[in-house]
Amino acid sequence: MRKFLVLLDDSRECLNAMRFAAMRAANTGGAVIVMAVIAAEEIQHGLGVADVMRAEARERIEAHFEVFAKWMRDRPKVEPELVIREGDPADELLAQVGEDPLIGVVVLGIAAEKGAKNPIINRLLREAGVLGCPVTLVPGDISKERLEAIT
Repeated sequence: MRKFLVLLDDSRECLNAMRFAAMRAANTGGAVIVMAVIAAEEIQHGLGVADVMRAEARERIEAHFEVFAKWMRDRPKVEPELVIREGDPADELLAQVGEDPLIGVVVLGIAAEKGAKNPIINRLLREAGVLGCPVTLVPGDISKERLEAIT
């Protein structure tokens, strides 16, 4: 079974990436892995503070994931898997792809604003030759109808 790996973050374009991954998985008999990364700078170290911050970040991620997961279960009938990692988002995405040979496509949302910067996409493009799977970039301003038509 081919898996679509999509990165969960707080961006607007994440919504369309989730939709695309779920619809493609449903239409091809695949699965969806939703990966979230807790960046190292989000966790302060010392005297148990790091554990509390880590737990709060996980709770926030799980709540955010459940919104997408409910839609995936109801609409395209896909049961997503949540993976939470800690570190640099690009490093962790590359590591996840390297660890799971069933990941067939990485799906990322891209901002509609001209000149918007995305360090994860920049890194993946630099290392695309070693990634081992295609990367699909989904525009943040594409309509639901258009997404449905192309998936």
